[in-house]
Amino acid sequence: MTSGEHHPVPAARRPGGRWRRWRRGRPFTAGVLIALGGTEMLVTLRAPLGVLLHVGPQGLAAYLVPAVLVLCGVLLVATPQQRVFYAVLSLLLGLVSWLTSNLGGFLVGMLLALVGGALAFAWTPDKRRQPGGATGAPKTPAPQTGAPAPHTGDPDDDAGDDPDDDELLPGLGTTHPTAADRG
Repeated sequence: MTSGEHHPVPAARRPGGRWRRWRRGRPFTAGVLIALGGTEMLVTLRAPLGVLLHVGPQGLAAYLVPAVLVLCGVLLVATPQQRVFYAVLSLLLGLVSWLTSNLGGFLVGMLLALVGGALAFAWTPDKRRQPGGATGAPKTPAPQTGAPAPHTGDPDDDAGDDPDDDELLPGLGTTHPTAADRG
């Protein structure tokens, strides 16, 4: 029943590959911490404990601050392009929760919101691209034939430049800036 031939088994894909890429492409941990901080503050407001501290206004602000924190955490994960706004808002609301929401949810919710806001503010998208596109093949530069063209000093002169200089400028959608972009 056994033959001398062995067929190679294809390598198994690592589980969670797409999830890992999605999660690392956004401030996921920061958003979760901010949402947990807001949730913890909401829970301590509604807890039937006799040790609840009633510091600050117990009206709308006591429920609004944690609810906006939960919303900031969710939106931070959903739209990482607006991370700076959500991070600053989360930091400010985390500090305001000290006055409005039982000392910031007995300090736990406030600390979660502050740490999450700091992580969101510090997070940056990964600028490194996979060389060679999705295939994973290494990108090799084209061999240069002949001597490079001399540089004339003109900033618009691309002669002799690196082939990697043709990346798009951030926010412009073009490789060459206009006179207004240069200042």
